[in-house]
Amino acid sequence: MEPDKVAPLDPLTKLALKQLKDISVPEPVSWMPQTWGWGVVAFLLLCLIVFLSLQALRRYRANAYRRQALAELRAIELRIREPQTRHDAVDELAELLKRVALAAWRREDVAALSGAAWVDFLEKHSEAGTAQSLRTLLDAYEYSHDPGSGGMPHTVFDDFISSARSWIGRHHVSA
Repeated sequence: MEPDKVAPLDPLTKLALKQLKDISVPEPVSWMPQTWGWGVVAFLLLCLIVFLSLQALRRYRANAYRRQALAELRAIELRIREPQTRHDAVDELAELLKRVALAAWRREDVAALSGAAWVDFLEKHSEAGTAQSLRTLLDAYEYSHDPGSGGMPHTVFDDFISSARSWIGRHHVSA
């Protein structure tokens, strides 16, 4: 048999081929829920997502003072390491702590605090042990008029910065 020629079909095969029809494809499945309960669940999930997003945005905005204070603390950290600028940097650090407290609490509760009352306030609103180094800063070094290190080792200044960073980042504002 030659490749170009096709064998004739018998009548029964011709009849069977004429009766063939295309395969019927079902309609695509809808993404719409089949019952109203799934619609309610979807709506509640959407509401939950919006609520949590708004809460996160509110928390982010409420902590803007912390982010700004931590940025200023990085600049103070560089100056506190230099003996020539150390005393001014310690004063700036104490001022920064007061400004952070004023941003977080009512002015009437914080503005008049000084000395032991101020240190007690810092300890009360910090994690355990964080404010001990700040007590040293505020009691011993801030009020001395010695522009030098006052005989303090360099690790004390690292502790000041570390404690201030911890207090700024983790203090809790009581209602």
